[in-house]
Amino acid sequence: MSRRKRPPRRPLTQWFCLLWAAVQPLTCLAQGVPTPVFPALQDEREVLSIHAATDRPAMEPLIRDFQLLNPHTRIEFVEYVTNDLFAAASKACQEGRVLGDVLLSSGVDQLVKLANDGCAGSIRSLETQMVPRWANWRDEVFGFTFEPVVFVYNKDRVPAEDVPKTHLELADLLRLKPDTYQGRVGTYDIRQSGIGYLLAFNDSQQTTTTYGRLLESLGRAETVVRCCTGEILDGIEAGRILIGYNMLASYAYARVRAGAKLGLVMPADYTLVLSRGAMIPIKAGNAAAGARFVNYLLSDRGQAVAQREAFFFGFAGEAPAGIEGAASIVRAGIARPIAIGPALLAVQDDERRRRFFADWSRSLVDMPTR
Repeated sequence: MSRRKRPPRRPLTQWFCLLWAAVQPLTCLAQGVPTPVFPALQDEREVLSIHAATDRPAMEPLIRDFQLLNPHTRIEFVEYVTNDLFAAASKACQEGRVLGDVLLSSGVDQLVKLANDGCAGSIRSLETQMVPRWANWRDEVFGFTFEPVVFVYNKDRVPAEDVPKTHLELADLLRLKPDTYQGRVGTYDIRQSGIGYLLAFNDSQQTTTTYGRLLESLGRAETVVRCCTGEILDGIEAGRILIGYNMLASYAYARVRAGAKLGLVMPADYTLVLSRGAMIPIKAGNAAAGARFVNYLLSDRGQAVAQREAFFFGFAGEAPAGIEGAASIVRAGIARPIAIGPALLAVQDDERRRRFFADWSRSLVDMPTR
C-alpha cells in the first residue's frame, strides 16, 4: 500500500492568524497578499469579502458598526490602489471569476466603466433611493461619501498671506514666488493614481483658462508628483512639501484630528466633490451580504458614523470646524459634485485619456521630479 501523503504544512503566519483571528482583526495571508480580517462577533455564519481602493483606517469604524448589526459576519478587507482594483475587477469579470462581494473605490469612473461592461449587480432598496440622483447610476454604482477636494498646506511653513483661496490664486502664488515654492508643491501622479486622473480631468472641465494657467504654474514650480494621498500628506507634515493640490479633505482632516499642523482650504471659486463609490460585482460570492453592507453605508446610521468617525463630511456639504472656506459648500453654490453616471465614461475613453496624459506630462513630468 502506498503511504498517504501528508497535507502541506501551513506557514507559521497562517497558524498565527488561525489562533488569534477570533480575538481581534489582524493581517492574514491570502495568496501572499496581506488581508485584514474582522472576525464575527458571534458564531460565524457567513463571510463578506470587501475589495477596496479605500484606506482601511477610514473604513474600520463603518465595518465595526456594521458588525454590531450583523454579528455573525466575518469580514475580509483587501486593499488596492485604484488602478490595480480596476484591473483586477475587469479581469475577473471577463473571466467569469469571483472577486469579492463589494467593490469600494474613489475611482468612481472606473466603477461606472465596470458597470457599463456588465460587471455590476443591481441593488434597489429604500436606502439606495435616498441617495442624491447624482450619486446613483442605474442602481448599480452608488456614492456613499461626500468628500471635498481641497488645498492642504503646512501651517508652520506657509504664511497666512500666501494661503491660496482659489485655483487662480494658487497659480499666481507659484508664478510670483518661485524661489519659495520650487519643488515644494505636491499632487497626484495621474499615471499611477486613478483618483488623481479623475480629479485633474474634472478640473480641466471647470474652466479651461484657469486650468491651463494652473497646469503651467505647477510645471514651472517642478511640482512633486506621487501615487498616493498618504505620501503627499507625509511630505506636507514633514515640511518637505508646503502645499498639496487636489487632496481629499477626508484623509487630510483625519490627520488634523490626530494633531497634524495642516491647514485645509475649500477653494472659493469651485470645490470639486468626490463621492466614493460602492458596487456589487456581478459574480459576487455573497451578493446578499454585499447588498446589506451597501445599504448600511447609505443608511442614516451609516452616514452618521461616516461623518463622525470616517469621512467627516455629509451630503449637506457642511464643513467640520477648522477648515477654511464656506460653512456649507452646497449652500454657497461652489460645490461641484463629480456625478456618477455616463459622463464618466468619457474619462475612461482610451484616446481622450492618452491625449490628457500627454498634455499633463509635458507640463509636469518631462522634467526632473523630486
